[in-house]
Amino acid sequence: MKSQLGSCLKFLETSKPYFAMISLQFGYAGMNIITKVSLNRGMSHYVLVVYRHAIATAVIAPFAFIFERRAQPRITFPIFLQLFVLGLLGPVIDQNFYYAGLKFTSPTFSCAMSNMLPAMTFVMAVIFRMEKLDLKKVRCQAKLIGTAVTVAGAMLMTLYKGPIIEMVWSKHAHSGKSDTTETTGTNDKDWFKGSILLIIATLAWASLFVLQTKALKTYKNHQLSLTSLVCFIGTIQAIAVTFVMEHKASVWRIGWDMNLLAAAYAGIVTSSISYYVQGLVIKKKGPVFATAFSPLMMIIVAIMGSFILAEQIFLGSIVGSVLIVIGLYSVLWGKHKEKMESVSDEDIPDPVKGVQGNGNSIEDIEANEIDLQKAEANKNNNFSSMAINIPMPMTMQELKASQEPKA
Repeated sequence: MKSQLGSCLKFLETSKPYFAMISLQFGYAGMNIITKVSLNRGMSHYVLVVYRHAIATAVIAPFAFIFERRAQPRITFPIFLQLFVLGLLGPVIDQNFYYAGLKFTSPTFSCAMSNMLPAMTFVMAVIFRMEKLDLKKVRCQAKLIGTAVTVAGAMLMTLYKGPIIEMVWSKHAHSGKSDTTETTGTNDKDWFKGSILLIIATLAWASLFVLQTKALKTYKNHQLSLTSLVCFIGTIQAIAVTFVMEHKASVWRIGWDMNLLAAAYAGIVTSSISYYVQGLVIKKKGPVFATAFSPLMMIIVAIMGSFILAEQIFLGSIVGSVLIVIGLYSVLWGKHKEKMESVSDEDIPDPVKGVQGNGNSIEDIEANEIDLQKAEANKNNNFSSMAINIPMPMTMQELKASQEPKA
């Protein structure tokens, strides 16, 4: 009984990262569906970005103050510039372009395009020399081929729609709609425009990851503080952008409706809880494990969108999504092999190098051995020169004399 309980607890412990990432994909999928409904009802995506990151700042900042208020990094001008650019790339450019692309396309299509993120991050890392590319190695070939396949899938989804793939549960919902609006030139133009906006959003997201790598060196032990500062600065920037793009005061009006739900859900679930859960999973299982679950969100959104929104799925979207997923896992496989090789290289000592792991050169080690030999020789000499007093046995006369009584 005790062994069964122990095995059950062990299974639950090992399954936590899997349950966490699967639950997180459902959270992301819900955000896409709720946001799509809110945008279709006329909410400005500029205002949605402001409310989303304002709520995220209000949620994350208290935890950062409680757990990370000590030894805060000093905000110099270069660090402030990094935070400013991070806020501009993430909350402003990425989210605004993503929501605009989501408005013109569909949740499934948007999720599929966001799977280009690992490939775009890899390309930017190579450009900025953060990633080495050796075409002689299989892992580098896998990353390069995966990137090309991912881009091909995205281009296919952008330029080709194809016939509609009818789902069994959504055929009745689609039958009541006119197909003329789905195939007009204006709709195709909006679909192409949305694809371009989603590509720009994913590019901004990849740039955010590249720049965040440098910022995390400063905020290594203050990740909640970094997230709070980026969300706060991004909120201020998003307010400025909204004042420029939206000139009506009525766009800021929000009540107890779907608009408030979309802002609160996106701010709490996808900008607060997701950061914490992803951090725990990446810390325990690595970034490859966490990123590998992203295609699951696309499948969940496709099913939920078909049920809730009566979303129509095209053949080009399906074929392009398959190519993007294949390219994604090819890139992740190459990154995994690279990580395994780097770990094995750290474990094996290099006899060719003159400097050892503790910083001592070979000449220093030889000199230390000579000193040890001299110390051993001096020790032996001192030991041999010590006087050893051993009592000698007494003779018979001395023994009798010692036994006679003294007068």
